[in-house]
Amino acid sequence: MAATTTVPSAGPIPGSRSFLSRLREGDEIARLITFLFAASVVLVTVLLIFELWQESVLPRHKFGLHFFFTRVWDPIAEQFGALPFIYGTLITATVSLVIAVPLGIGAAIFLAELAPARLSDALEFFIDLLAAVPSVIYGLLGVFIVVPVMRDYVQPALKSTLGFLPLFAGPAYGIGFLTAGIVLAIMVIPYIISVSREVLMSVPRDQREAALGLGSTRWESTWKVVVPFARAGIMGSIFLALARALGETMAVTMVIGNTPTISASLFSPGYSIAAVIANEFTEATGALYTQALIELGLVLFLLTFLLNGVARLLLVFTTQRGGGTAHA
Repeated sequence: MAATTTVPSAGPIPGSRSFLSRLREGDEIARLITFLFAASVVLVTVLLIFELWQESVLPRHKFGLHFFFTRVWDPIAEQFGALPFIYGTLITATVSLVIAVPLGIGAAIFLAELAPARLSDALEFFIDLLAAVPSVIYGLLGVFIVVPVMRDYVQPALKSTLGFLPLFAGPAYGIGFLTAGIVLAIMVIPYIISVSREVLMSVPRDQREAALGLGSTRWESTWKVVVPFARAGIMGSIFLALARALGETMAVTMVIGNTPTISASLFSPGYSIAAVIANEFTEATGALYTQALIELGLVLFLLTFLLNGVARLLLVFTTQRGGGTAHA
């Protein structure tokens, strides 16, 4: 006698249920609520751009694109140009990354791959504390420690050895682009270390064991296998630090010098977009002056948006290249 097999019914296809049935079970309500939460992010971004655009109509009509390329910032004569502030923002952010990226990635590699577990966890606790310190505290650190050290020791030493370069020419004031970049580097290093460490620790153990099994040393497996595997995440930590550096206000305001000038020397005082908005917005008189500062906010938003877009493209490119290498 042939055995019979009973196949259980698969039940109705979820997509075939009626809207009212899904509504009663809560599916559509949950979908609608979560969709509204996700859409609120886009809505806030659009409203922010719209508000900045609407409130900067006067300088846009008067100066047009010249606003981005003009050096003059004279509220009395109602002549406003954003170039010194864009320059200061980019220079200080670049200096901070040049200092913070090698230090941060090196520290993350040590904590994730080479340090004992207890030491790594203890240091990670202090790194998280540094990331939570308010920026004004870093500003005070810059004013009372970094500025005197730069004025009395670092800048004179750089000038005596590398003074033939335009980057290290001019008088040593202590404040300026270089000092602001160093303070920013101190601020963003914890972000690079924390994110990069987590990314490195998420690399599968099989990758390390395979490299060690082929005769690699611990450092060779880390540098040639683990770090390339985590390259996309490390790049993400760098651009997270860049976003923090671009938008920083208080710490930069306290050490950059607050002078709207463009100079090749890193010793020169300067200004940043966030700093000028913080310093002058409450004292701005007249609609044109106020809206010029609002347009600076729009410039900072667009600058951050552009750099984050470039970062996203780099991450996609890096991930695809890594995936192609893995399949090769």
